[in-house]
Amino acid sequence: MLIESLRSERGCVSYVLGCEKTRAALIVDPELSFVDRYLVLAASHGLRFHYLFDTHTHADHFSGARLLASRLDVPIAMHRLAPAPFVDLRVEDGEELIVGELRVGILHTPGHTQDSTCAIAAGHVFTGDTLLLGGTGRTDLPTGDPEALYESLFGRLLQLDERLLVHPAHNYKGLPATTLAEQKHSNPRLQQKERAGFVEQMRSLSLDMPEHLTEALRTNCTGGKTVEQIISEAAARVSFMSMQELARRLATSDPGITILDVREADAYLAGHIPGAIHLPRGQIELRADAALPDPMVRVLLTCEVGKISTIAAATLRDMGFRGAIALDGGVKSWREAGHPVASGPGPARR
Repeated sequence: MLIESLRSERGCVSYVLGCEKTRAALIVDPELSFVDRYLVLAASHGLRFHYLFDTHTHADHFSGARLLASRLDVPIAMHRLAPAPFVDLRVEDGEELIVGELRVGILHTPGHTQDSTCAIAAGHVFTGDTLLLGGTGRTDLPTGDPEALYESLFGRLLQLDERLLVHPAHNYKGLPATTLAEQKHSNPRLQQKERAGFVEQMRSLSLDMPEHLTEALRTNCTGGKTVEQIISEAAARVSFMSMQELARRLATSDPGITILDVREADAYLAGHIPGAIHLPRGQIELRADAALPDPMVRVLLTCEVGKISTIAAATLRDMGFRGAIALDGGVKSWREAGHPVASGPGPARR
């Protein structure tokens, strides 16, 4: 079996498993930021993906399963209790996914989440967040249950062949895979072998909430887009002007652009690029025609850091303002670069 692991800066790990004879493959816990890298791996190894498998509903990073499924026409597999409506194949305990000559067994291991599973293939076990190297998944997030995790670990996972190599969905220190036997012996969380002690240990943990908890659960449970996806898709549909080019144009008698500041009023009044007119992002659809009576105008959108203005520029283009572009950066960078800033009300709208 071919195994390739990809580890993010935050320690999240996903795996490409391939059948060396048939070149069939699946991805375990695909991450959104690695989508292009999976495609490169597939091309370099001559692989064709048959399944995308998420071990559970992730709360700390964004699954790439849905985007990959749309690009590759490959089914998404998860446990039947997964809340996501876009899952194509809802698997249960004891079932298998066939990937060429590989048989990938499904072990339901609730506790970190109700839909947590492990995948077993050719001497390896991919444990998601059920079992980590030197730890276990937390149980204080939605659908977590320390009692269920105890049973999943001691009653199920640790009863498997001790020679299985453990590959978790998080590896913060880049540790090499170890066997189940080694985890039984050295993993501090597993030394609490009595149910009551283990449950108390899990309940007494004091852990920070994941940075993107709400956004990750929203997108992974519903298939909705992340904020970064929305910005990236908008950026692909607009062009940008550098601050240096804007400064050069403002130094001339005819800049050839209308500058539109889409921040809220208090931010605009406190300081804006000279000559910019004000139209908050939330009012663009309703007031753009009045603010920009010439639909052919070259209009440069600005905001504080350059993200909202990018989305707003794409919105204006959708409305027919084909000359809408965005500043590469924002008023904050403009100010920090030493360029002039005006305060108070701006010019009257045409």
